[in-house]
Amino acid sequence: MSKLIFLPPCLLLALVLGSLLSLLFELDLATLIQVLGDPELHFAVLLSLGTALLSLTLSLPIGISAGWVMARMSFRGKGVINTLLDIPLVTPPLIVGIGLLLLLGQRGPLASVLPGLSGLLFSPFGVVIAQTYVASAIILRSASAAFSGIDKAYINTAWNLGLTPLRTLFLVEIPLCRHALLGGCVLALARALGEFGATLMLAGAIRLKTETLPVAVYLNIASGDFSLAIGCALLLIMLAGSLLLALHQLQRLDKETPHAAH
Repeated sequence: MSKLIFLPPCLLLALVLGSLLSLLFELDLATLIQVLGDPELHFAVLLSLGTALLSLTLSLPIGISAGWVMARMSFRGKGVINTLLDIPLVTPPLIVGIGLLLLLGQRGPLASVLPGLSGLLFSPFGVVIAQTYVASAIILRSASAAFSGIDKAYINTAWNLGLTPLRTLFLVEIPLCRHALLGGCVLALARALGEFGATLMLAGAIRLKTETLPVAVYLNIASGDFSLAIGCALLLIMLAGSLLLALHQLQRLDKETPHAAH
């Protein structure tokens, strides 16, 4: 029995390593070098990083402020709103993209209020909208959990010293939970880099225009260029792996740092 308990994690590890190694050894070294020099791959990398970083920048004020409200405020319907704010985390990205397309498109309810908004679709701005939508929900949930874990004595002390709630947020709360917030940022960035379904609906799969790394994998598999598709996939895995290492380092620092928790 003691040995059998290791069977499930070993099977899962075998699947993970098997899929990664299958991708890695699909290309010989010469083909891999050729693929890594492809201008299309360079475009996809730059667009992915640029849009993901911009999306993260836009998501930070949205997610942190919303997370603070959900952690600190009490109001009628909070439970319902809290559930609704989790919908981006559980809804299939393709469905998210359809909903946003109907909302922001030329025939959508926002077309008359913001007529120029539909012009941002099927462009790199459409990629940013899709990524920001999913990244904001991740930062919101991380921020809400982090703020809820702060000992209220610190907040009450700040208020007694004359700090406003806004100054308390920036001078006390955010510094206390900085590692948790940074961890949320890493997860949001990783999610933005891997976003595909909503991007496909809002920005399309347009080569050398809205071609992020996931879109490049899709386009090149569809066109039969498996070498370039695998090269894009390997780069995406490398970026995701680097972010995971950063996240684990932040979690380690968070454990070593004394908490101001309840």
